[in-house]
Amino acid sequence: MTELVCGLNHITEQAEVTCFRNDREQVLIETVAKEVRVALIYNGISHVVMMACPSALKEFAIGFSLSESIINDVKDIRSIDIETIATGVLVHIAISQRSFMHLKAHRRSLAGRTGCGLCGIEQIEQTVKPIVKVTGTEKFDLNSLKKALANLHKHQTAFNLTGATHAAAMLSAEGDIISCFEDVGRHVALDKLIGHISYDNNSRQSALLLTSRASFEMVQKAASSNISIVFAISSATSLAIDIAHKSNITLVGFCRENRVTIYTHPQRLYLCNKKPSNVKNNNLAVM
Repeated sequence: MTELVCGLNHITEQAEVTCFRNDREQVLIETVAKEVRVALIYNGISHVVMMACPSALKEFAIGFSLSESIINDVKDIRSIDIETIATGVLVHIAISQRSFMHLKAHRRSLAGRTGCGLCGIEQIEQTVKPIVKVTGTEKFDLNSLKKALANLHKHQTAFNLTGATHAAAMLSAEGDIISCFEDVGRHVALDKLIGHISYDNNSRQSALLLTSRASFEMVQKAASSNISIVFAISSATSLAIDIAHKSNITLVGFCRENRVTIYTHPQRLYLCNKKPSNVKNNNLAVM
C-alpha cells in the first residue's frame, strides 16, 4: 500500500483489489481507510491502545480523557505530544498530579478493537459508571434535523472515499453542522468531537448526530460533555435507553428524512411551529 495524500491528514491509503462486477473480473485501485494502533500514555504510563485513524489525535486524547473521567477539565492536561513509530502512534499526555493519582487508583489495561468500547475490562462492575445528569433545557426543531441529515454527506470526506468510517457531528439549533469528526471507530469519532468542543466553546452547540447505533457507551460519553440531545442514524440499545432516561438525555434513533424514533425525554423536540411535545411515553415514532 502507498499512502494517498489527499488533504485528509493521511488517513486513507490506496489498495489494489480484485472486483467482480456484472460477472466480470477487474483489478482496481481503491481508497481504503487507514487504521493504526494508537497508544494513550499518561505521565509515562501506557493506559490504553485503540484502533483509530491517525488524525485529530490531540482532540482524541482530550476527548477520551474527559469521557473516561481521567480528567475533570481540559485544563488538567499539561501537554500532548504525538510520536509516530513503526507499529503505530504514541500519544504522550501529561496530566495534573491530582488526575494522575486518580488514574492510578482506577487504572485498567485494555486493548481496544474497532467498534468495541469494553475490550479488556476484567470485571462487569468496571462498566458501570455513576449516572451523570445533563442540565440542558434547549428545544430542537425536527426540521433542523432534516437539514443536518441532508448536508451530513458533505462533511464525511473519508466515508465518501472509503465507505469505512463513522461520523460524530455537533449541530446548531438551526441544523447547521458546526463540527464533524470521522474515524473507523464510532467511539473514537465521538471522543474526537468531545475533545474539540471542550475548547471550542461554540455557543451554537445544540445536539449530537451519530452515524452509528446509539449504544450505552455513546450515551455515557454524551452525558460526560453535558450533551442533552443525541440523534443516531441507527437504533438505540436497551441499556442506552435506560442510561439516557436516567441522565436526562433526549435519545433519538432511526433518524431519516421523514422519520425518527424518540426513546427518551421527547419534551425537548418539536416540529415546525408546533409546541414542544408534552407526551410522556417513550419510543415515539414521529415525522
